[in-house]
Amino acid sequence: MVIHFLSLLDFQEKEIRHLLDLAVKIKAGEIEGIEERLAGKTLAMLFEKPSTRTRVSFEAGMTQLGGHAIFLDPQTTQIGRGETIEDTTHTLERYCDAIMARVNRHSTLEKMASVARVPVINALSDKDHPCQTMADMLTVLEKKGKLDGLKVAFFGDCGFNMFRSTMAGFSKMWSDVVGVCPEKKEYNPDPEFVAQAKKYAKGSIKIEHDPVKGVKNADVVYTDTWVSMGQENADSRIKDLQPYQVNSNLLRHAKPDAIVMHCLPAHRGHEITDDVIDGRQSVVFDQAENRLHAQKAIVLHLMEDL
Repeated sequence: MVIHFLSLLDFQEKEIRHLLDLAVKIKAGEIEGIEERLAGKTLAMLFEKPSTRTRVSFEAGMTQLGGHAIFLDPQTTQIGRGETIEDTTHTLERYCDAIMARVNRHSTLEKMASVARVPVINALSDKDHPCQTMADMLTVLEKKGKLDGLKVAFFGDCGFNMFRSTMAGFSKMWSDVVGVCPEKKEYNPDPEFVAQAKKYAKGSIKIEHDPVKGVKNADVVYTDTWVSMGQENADSRIKDLQPYQVNSNLLRHAKPDAIVMHCLPAHRGHEITDDVIDGRQSVVFDQAENRLHAQKAIVLHLMEDL
């Protein structure tokens, strides 16, 4: 049976823990012969949106595992001329051993997975960003030594992909997740998704609208860009989200040893201030590095299981 990697809701705690353990070993250089584990295998990388960390980390990771990655986008493939995503998927699976896709709509990934005979990996959709959350959990494990019992406070737009993925992943690993956002409906997570996440959660999941209450006793303070790719009404969003900026005043209410995370790219002066992202509590670039190690674990697990 082909295993896809579309959402952390699809994976049990023990499966996530296995991937994290594998990533730790990969990063520590503890797997002998790893540079040849995916020799002769190819990852197709389809991007409907721009990328820095995702493209480079997946491509570098495949190279370091002995495999190969091919970059594709709609402008230089037949998708841009109207070929269906199903037909594209059927073609790519004849050439490649797995397909990674960064897409505008999650439904595109679901269509791909429904017909693919090779693993499909979600490299970001409008609903989920599981590869990022795997790297985030790896980072917290490194810095805190555990995930269970920690309070993870996410600030900003909790209705979008990054909080959804954070909520699904960390809560399964016994962390308590708090989404801190404005009361307006568009910034709050979909109740149906929250219900799904709570069904499998080992830690608590809460939504808070008061920034100070939300950050109190937090072990991890997380934020993301306020205006994501393709979103409109930037000025009104920035105004609504300004009280949820991660700055030094906010951090004073978290635990003294709290770490600060951001999945990047950052819009400094909006969701996070320079002194915080460059400060002693920031682990942002460790987090970015861990995309490489977490994704190597993911592709190794999926492609070697074929």
